[in-house]
Amino acid sequence: MTQPTACAFCGRENEPASRFCVDCGKPMTASAARSMVHPFTTGGSPISAAFAAAVPASASLSGLRPHAQLTPTGTCPKCGKDVDPSMPFCAHCGSPTGNAAVTASCESCGATYLVGTDLFCAKCGTPLGTRVGSMLTPSGGDARIRANAPRLCVLDDEGAPAANFMLERGDAVVGRGEADIRFEDDVFLSPLHARFELRDGALWVRDLGSRNGTWCFIDAPTPLSDGDVMLVGSQLLRFRRLGYPGPHPPEADATRRMGSLLPSADVAVLEQLRADGSVRDVFHLSPARTVQLGRESGDWVFPYDPTMSGRHAEIRSQDAEYYVHDSGSRNGVALAVRGERMLKKGGRVLVGDQILRVESV
Repeated sequence: MTQPTACAFCGRENEPASRFCVDCGKPMTASAARSMVHPFTTGGSPISAAFAAAVPASASLSGLRPHAQLTPTGTCPKCGKDVDPSMPFCAHCGSPTGNAAVTASCESCGATYLVGTDLFCAKCGTPLGTRVGSMLTPSGGDARIRANAPRLCVLDDEGAPAANFMLERGDAVVGRGEADIRFEDDVFLSPLHARFELRDGALWVRDLGSRNGTWCFIDAPTPLSDGDVMLVGSQLLRFRRLGYPGPHPPEADATRRMGSLLPSADVAVLEQLRADGSVRDVFHLSPARTVQLGRESGDWVFPYDPTMSGRHAEIRSQDAEYYVHDSGSRNGVALAVRGERMLKKGGRVLVGDQILRVESV
């Protein structure tokens, strides 16, 4: 006799052939998880990626109506296969069956909605689901899991949240291909780009060898190490240590050399990088000197970069160390992740063309 299979999310025992849990609707197999994400189109035009990311693949465009009522039955209304009349989800396709309907309250206005059925609050329009990797978990789900799981949101062009992702497993891979959180139309994302992982109560991000790197925006003066790459506007600037020069031996005939007396030594440089990684320009850094970067004014000016603020950032020298500081720019300053980097609540991460913000840890 074949043993039943337990759902990894809620623990409910399902028939061995079940692709989705009949109790919570979560996928039971890898193929089931992948089938829950697909592009949407309406009127021949693609819907924005942020909107598509907030809609489960089991929903049709004509079904995005508040409080769509489903009639309890022994047949799945989507795939037509037999279902358990006492269970709320179909084991074959994962769609809500209308059986054992569960209601919850909207977190924004308190209005009642159907868990697993309604996508948006009929009263205030708040999205009623949170994406978990490639799956959508209703907001009325397990409160204990929701309270402990990290949550990320995607920011739109104006910096407002456009879609939410809940890391119920505690980790997720972002990418353009077979990733937990994927943006199939983002050509700047590698197939497997970066990994988020909750470890010892802290959320970490690691770049997975992506072509364009993973970037963390700074919110305070941040020390620079040799080889660090900064994103300032659209410019990639690499910090390199030169070391202090040794003493210059005196000339045999005591002739004094001409040259600038101050600064007496350059101990580091900023290298402007092209897309192929080659160096286009170099700016030398000296001890006890603060260097301003901007589009309109500063020590190093980039008048051709419209994504850079007039006064964008500065490089500060302090006690033989260098720090990068955001001067209140519109688009911020980001550092490429080397190895892994710990994230705090409110921290922003750039992967491909997507900015993800940590909503909770």
